[in-house]
Amino acid sequence: MVGWMPSTAGTVNRLSAEERREAVLDAAVHEFGQAGYHAASTTNIAKRAGISQPYIYALFPNKKALFIAVHERVSQRIRDTFIEAARDATSREDRIERMGKAYAGLLDDRDHLLAQLQGFAAAGDPEIREPVSACFRETFDTIAGLIEGTREEARAFVAMGMYLNIARALELPKEYTGEE
Repeated sequence: MVGWMPSTAGTVNRLSAEERREAVLDAAVHEFGQAGYHAASTTNIAKRAGISQPYIYALFPNKKALFIAVHERVSQRIRDTFIEAARDATSREDRIERMGKAYAGLLDDRDHLLAQLQGFAAAGDPEIREPVSACFRETFDTIAGLIEGTREEARAFVAMGMYLNIARALELPKEYTGEE
């Protein structure tokens, strides 16, 4: 159960609201990634997080806010990964290569990959579209700044990432992704 953990003194340490919120987000990444916004169940998310379903609404005002928080988390993880990968690069080319390799590593986390794609799929809802769009713009601008290239070069980098997202989500053979 996620809601508590034994202490070394034999007493029970309750998780803080922030720790529960993180557990809910972790569970929601999986549920939304697998089922999408409309089919995802807050009951399943609560079970996976080890909390009661009503407690989700103490942490998030509604399912849509939770979905948006999941997309923001997934997008922030991508930006953080690119920033970290670029940190010690010795040249622009090295930075781009490191970022590409780091992104390939992110693709191994199927839950995060599918949650990211589900955010785009749910963008028909204007209340979801705007925050998802804001995350995409922020990620694009981060990439553009890190590669220190033209907007066209940034678009090409992002386009390759989107291609890899789709290929990995569809579990295409490696001959389609260029991976070894």
